[in-house]
Amino acid sequence: MAPNVPAGPGGPAPERTRPAGSGASAEPSETVPRACSGGRGSPPAAAPAPRPAPAAPPRRDPRPRVTELRLSAFARHRGATFPVGQVTLFAGPSGSGKSAALAAYEALARLGGGAALAEVFPDPGALVPERARPDAQRRRGFRIGCTADGAEGPVRLDLAVQAEPELRIVGERLTAGGLVLLETALRDPSRPSVQAAWHTAGSAPVTRAPLPDDRLGTALLPLRVAGKTDGQRQVLAAAEQMVVALRSVFPCDPRPDGMRTPVLTGSGRLLRGCDNLADVVWRTRSECGRRHGLLVDAVRTGCAGPVVDLLAEPLGDGTVRALLDRGDGHRTELERLGDGELRYVALALVLFTGPGVLAVDAPGEVPDAMRGLTVLADGFDRSLDPGQRAELLRTAVLMGERGHIRLVGAVSDASWADGAGAITVVHLDV
Repeated sequence: MAPNVPAGPGGPAPERTRPAGSGASAEPSETVPRACSGGRGSPPAAAPAPRPAPAAPPRRDPRPRVTELRLSAFARHRGATFPVGQVTLFAGPSGSGKSAALAAYEALARLGGGAALAEVFPDPGALVPERARPDAQRRRGFRIGCTADGAEGPVRLDLAVQAEPELRIVGERLTAGGLVLLETALRDPSRPSVQAAWHTAGSAPVTRAPLPDDRLGTALLPLRVAGKTDGQRQVLAAAEQMVVALRSVFPCDPRPDGMRTPVLTGSGRLLRGCDNLADVVWRTRSECGRRHGLLVDAVRTGCAGPVVDLLAEPLGDGTVRALLDRGDGHRTELERLGDGELRYVALALVLFTGPGVLAVDAPGEVPDAMRGLTVLADGFDRSLDPGQRAELLRTAVLMGERGHIRLVGAVSDASWADGAGAITVVHLDV
């Protein structure tokens, strides 16, 4: 049984549906009038005007990406559906649920990467809607989901989680084109598993087997589905699209205090708090001159005083520190910059780099051209002045148009970003 969580405005999840029949309705054929010759001395009939060539269908972006976030019952959200675009800003006052929306997105991303439920939700009781009443077995929970678009079209994932009295997945559904590809349900509470059924379309319409109740079933399908029938291959393609879309996520919240001290040289992969920014600059400055030049241009715009370069200096003890080259023989250590400048430099570095530089769990078996990267930035505008936030947003749009980065951020007020065509603003109220 599913935990007692409030249903969304659309009621319970749709029942299993069958694919539409193959019969197509006949369409009236177009007729072309014939040119008729007139009588003697009559002018020849005009030739019929050529029909315009049919418009080419819009090209579908094959890179998997999340296009919708659903919080049916999560924290303060009930029956909420949010669009996710190339650049998305959740805006609202404190307590409106901006951080909760980004937390749900991050949780889905970690589950898509194979993380266990307890790792993703260390305090699940806090995510149950406040007025949700327990059922007869004293169970309460929450429901989240998303839609991932790509080469397979829109694929929906919906997940029901029991938070009390014990944490476990009690229901999961993966659908595409109105067809249920995977469905799980908790049948026996005494067993640490759910009963799963996935689309087969072979000698049997579905295959049934148990799956663990602490892992996302969609992420496990490539290990369980053979791919011998068209139905199984459809299931695998949809599951892969969803997993790739979810795994290509980098949560980022730069912490200025950690960026002010020298750091040990290491992998050169930027961490969530950007504490190791100096180590990353040490690596990227020599590996990608073009993007480093774009980064320096952005830093020049967002930092006070002249800026010729952003560089890193080894200190001889295995550590490195970052500096601004002022161009007159003078260098400014990043520890002297204000919080706003440090957050600006860190976020600019994130937007100009990619999966090879950011510490993300990107699927290595998927070519770079077939995957994107979504940056989750809670408190995106924290400590930034109007010029800095506008420049970062312009950079996010630019990199999004190039297909490198998608940004989902939370801000207290987005009036400064409203009206831009490439930006999706989601206004939340308390």
